[in-house]
Parts: sequence; C-alpha cells; structure tokens
Amino acid sequence: MRTDGAGADPQEAPSRATPAWAAPLADPDVVRVPGGWIVYGTGPVRDGRAAPAAVSADLVTWVGIGGVLEALGPEAGDSYWAPEVCARDGAWWMYYSVGHGDRGHRLRVARADGPTGPFRDLGVVLTPDELFAIDASPCRLEDGSWWLFFARDVLDHDRPGTHLAAAPLLTPTELGETVPVLAPYDDSQIFARERPMHGGTHTWHTLEGPHVVARDGILFLTFSAGSWQGAGYRTAWAWAASPQGPWTVPPAPDDVLLRSDGEFIGPGHSSCTLGPDGRDVIAFHAWDDAGSGRYMHLRPLEVDAAGPALRVRRDQRE
Repeated sequence: MRTDGAGADPQEAPSRATPAWAAPLADPDVVRVPGGWIVYGTGPVRDGRAAPAAVSADLVTWVGIGGVLEALGPEAGDSYWAPEVCARDGAWWMYYSVGHGDRGHRLRVARADGPTGPFRDLGVVLTPDELFAIDASPCRLEDGSWWLFFARDVLDHDRPGTHLAAAPLLTPTELGETVPVLAPYDDSQIFARERPMHGGTHTWHTLEGPHVVARDGILFLTFSAGSWQGAGYRTAWAWAASPQGPWTVPPAPDDVLLRSDGEFIGPGHSSCTLGPDGRDVIAFHAWDDAGSGRYMHLRPLEVDAAGPALRVRRDQRE
C-alpha cells in the first residue's frame, strides 16, 4: 500500500523484515504476563469475539488464541480498534475503542480475571464528550498514579485533526480531567487534504497510537503520525517530566524512530515491553508488500533517561 510513493527504490528488490508472527495483527500491544507474554491487536470480529490475541513463552514463537473481548451489540459498532491491557487491583483491564467503520469511535473499558480473558465490557464510555477518541493506552507512573493516554479529534487548531491527550485514570473505570499532550507539528503528519470530517472539510493531520514508558523520572512517549494506509506512516517520540508536559519533540530527523525503508512499509502503532533479558523491546506493525495486512515486528529499544533519548536497534531479536 505505497500510496505516497515513499519507501525503498522500486528498482531494487527489497529485503523485507520477517514478522514476529506469521498472522496479520495490527496495533500490537505486547504485555508481559506470568509465564511469558501476550499480544492484543486490531482485527475482525469472529464468533462474537473481538481483539485477537496470541501468547508466547519467549517472544519468538507465538500461538494464536483468537478474540478475547466479548463483542457488544451491533448498535455500538462493528470496528474494534487498538486494545491495550493492564493489570490493576487484582484484575485485568482492557481499554479500546469501537465505532462504525472509522466513525463515531469512543473509548470503553472491559474487565477479565486473567490476561487471556474473556474480557467483558463494563458499559462505561470513558470519552462521552469527545468528537472521536481512539488508541487508549494505560500507564502506571513511577509515583504510583495511573494515566490513560489516547488520541482525539481537535478542530480548533492550526493543524486540525487527531491529536494526543491524557487523563488521570482515577479508578479503572473513571477518568479525571483531560489534558492536551501533543499536536501535529509537521506536514509529514497530514492524513489527507480536503478531508470531509465533522461537518467541514479540512487538511487533516493525524497523531495516534500513543504509548508511554516511565523511566528514571522521564516519560517517553512513542506515537504514530500520518496515514496508516501507506508508506508515509511512521513512528516518532517525545519526552516530558509529567503527563501535563511540556512535551519536547527532538529536532528532525531524530524525532522519528521508524519510517518506511527496505525493511518496513508504514511501521507504526507501537507498544513497549521487557524481553527475557530484562531489556526494552518495541513492538509495532508494518504492511506486507501486497498491502494485504499489517504484521507485528519486534526490535530492541534503547532507552536513555539521561539524554533523554530513544533509539530502535535494527537487528532482529534472536
């Protein structure tokens, strides 16, 4: 799906990276659990279940376990996006959005007794006042407080589109006051020009897929930018001392962690975990050559709180 012409030279035969799992899985959220890891992602609803998942004992071999979220009725929507899961207060909590196609998404929460589910929606809409909200990512900060980072639509801005925000996660089902985190800042983050949205037409920008790692007093935010449909999609980062900011974006090109090249097409929507050796790992998806699906990839992530700095190592994990 190279809709913007970026990526490897078409005259050269690309050497694409091998996915971590052979099945398509968009928006991978890899979580360390007792006995290994589990990944949740975006995929079709099958047999009344959304949020396809797979488990691994070593981050190398993955076994699919099907959908782990009990789907709601058709009135809620047919598209379940970007689930992220955390353990808190003796239970497991899934934060996700649901809408009709790419319209009307709101953030919701589901609960399970274990990481493999089944997760059951609690009937709570976390973002009833937002025009559109997706990509909820729960994070426990070093002071013990919980925050939910997410993406929401903002019209009253020089760069209208999908921006990043956060709110205190006061309880697993209750948000405090939302604060802005990061707005689009570059033309490379344009999703589409003259896009009809919310009753108007806009040059639409997109930042989405926020995920935060807290390390030695620094919050490292990874996020995706541009259109998920093509090779212009990329993964960038910023840092701050608190969710309220100010958030600092490194100068270009150091703000971009992953972009299309000979290995990846449209790498984006990342999450972070710790590998078997206790070192940081970043998970993200990228398109196959045919544009038929987005597949999960894993790479070592270097986190330097003294810098502050983030860097994705391009060698594959063994």
